Amino acid sequence: MGNLGNAKILGGVGAILMLVGGLATQILSIVGMIMILVAIKYISDEVKDSSIFSNFLLFIVINIIATIALIASVFYAVGGISFFAALSSGEITDPMAFFNSLENVLVVCILGFIIFYVLNVIAALYLKKSFDSIAKNTKVDMFKTTGLVFFIGAILIILVFGFFIMFIAEILMIIAFFSLPETLQPAGATQGGAGYAPPQQTGRMCTNCGRSIPMDAQICPYCNSKLK
Repeated sequence: MGNLGNAKILGGVGAILMLVGGLATQILSIVGMIMILVAIKYISDEVKDSSIFSNFLLFIVINIIATIALIASVFYAVGGISFFAALSSGEITDPMAFFNSLENVLVVCILGFIIFYVLNVIAALYLKKSFDSIAKNTKVDMFKTTGLVFFIGAILIILVFGFFIMFIAEILMIIAFFSLPETLQPAGATQGGAGYAPPQQTGRMCTNCGRSIPMDAQICPYCNSKLK
């Protein structure tokens, strides 16, 4: 099984685990994300486009930073709640201290959410770039659709139905990975379609993508590079 075949299985199963993990346990989501990352690496190596992997890696890193910012603000809010508990028990009697604490809690929570939201949108943009490149190189347009839906969902996550859109995007990602071909097809041709002829394995190699190409080829049928 080639790189695309491995990516198809790892990515598809990983996307399923991410979807199930979002409904059950985060452990499954983490395992699924790691499997998808490996699948993206396989695809990136196969099509010789390093931006696919680097953009997806940035998506993960920025998402982690966004989550840390949100968790930090929540922890601060919990500290504020403990202050209110102390106030209600009579341990704190200064009304001004109450209002100052309430203001600080609200400001930090709002700031934490804003940081989370902005970083989440930026991360989704990098995911979209990665999936757009995959669609371009593998001819699986479902990746382009998935990236777009993810991006829209990230923008609308400030609203309730934004989460639903991202849920739909995760389902589309499963379909996209399982739609990957086992091998790359030559540019401009459809496997088994009219006018398709596999390139002869002559031993001549494309200087750009490194694949075997016909001796008389002037343009690589895989990457469209002009040959000398």
